[in-house]
Amino acid sequence: MIALLFWVSGVLVAYPYTIYPALLAALARGDPRRRPTGDGGAAPPLTLIISAHDEKPVIREKLRNSASLDYPPGKLEIIVVSDASTDGTDDVVREEQALDGRIRLLRQTTRRGKSAGLNGAVDMASGEIVVFSDANAIYGRRALRELVRPFSDPRVGYVVGAALYTCAGASAAAESEGIYWRFELWLKRLESQLGCVVGGDGAIYAIRRSLFQPLRADDISDFVNPLQIVARGYRGCFNGAARCYERPGGSFAEEFRRRRRIVNRSWRAVRRYAPLLQVRRDRRFIFMLLSHKVIRWLALPLLLAAWTANCFLWKRGAPYTLTGWLITGSAVIAASGALLESKGLRPPRWVGTIAYFYMINTAGLLGIWDELRGVRHATWTHIRNTTP
Repeated sequence: MIALLFWVSGVLVAYPYTIYPALLAALARGDPRRRPTGDGGAAPPLTLIISAHDEKPVIREKLRNSASLDYPPGKLEIIVVSDASTDGTDDVVREEQALDGRIRLLRQTTRRGKSAGLNGAVDMASGEIVVFSDANAIYGRRALRELVRPFSDPRVGYVVGAALYTCAGASAAAESEGIYWRFELWLKRLESQLGCVVGGDGAIYAIRRSLFQPLRADDISDFVNPLQIVARGYRGCFNGAARCYERPGGSFAEEFRRRRRIVNRSWRAVRRYAPLLQVRRDRRFIFMLLSHKVIRWLALPLLLAAWTANCFLWKRGAPYTLTGWLITGSAVIAASGALLESKGLRPPRWVGTIAYFYMINTAGLLGIWDELRGVRHATWTHIRNTTP
């Protein structure tokens, strides 16, 4: 039984990072049926919603970038949702509004969080397609064109773009997140080919406005929206040609807080909205949801279970001795990398990557613990900057 616990736990730790992507790649190889297609010239009325809280350093650049995108001016509306900003963000938006009548400001006078702001913004929106973005995400010129392209298929309810991180000169935590995110984009591309990408991306994703359902204040919008849309019988696409650019977080501590908040809200979303899915119709999406998200969030307790079992099996043969040293050594390396980073020293890339793995999974476990004990995160503070 101890050996069984070790092997089951160990395989489940590795599964989201090795077995699942290999399985997706094998199934998707040479299958063009789910790749983003559509009329690249189509331009339905579109509303770009930008979420902002104290974004004065970046909001002007974001608005000018949005106004210059390759999309018919008469079909583009831009709404900035200011979540009780106090740094002059709203003044900058009003200045840009005076220059471009497509820009509108929705201010929340008290801090209510992103999801509450999006409810109000979608109510204001006139576009057939709604694109959600963050103030620090700078879009590629054709990003909006590429986001709307897959909507020519009436079965498509949401489209996710590619948020690309610029890591030049960044910290070890930022560089590790860049590696992690490239892996995420690869998974999204494969999932999209096989039917439906799991989740959105708050920096760059679009939905049919008619499919938007009001969010609770403690919902995580870019995860709940897709769950709600799939539950209504639609699917989601990933289009890597729709790109935006931003810098990753600055330190392990900042990323730790962000990841804890994200998993707290995502775990709650699965508990709250996954029961709306239909097993027979949505079985492939449910498999992807469990593989891509849920099992990964449980990586740390699974790893602890494997290590505990391994302690009892240490002297049962060379394989168990090797795995015991690997697990123990990886934890020591991760702690060393985090310590170096906290003191302003840059660990080697491979050390930083191992530290990042432990960091995000520890944060994820604490996020789940927060949800179980009733702690809920509704507001956010950005930890990233725009690209130069």
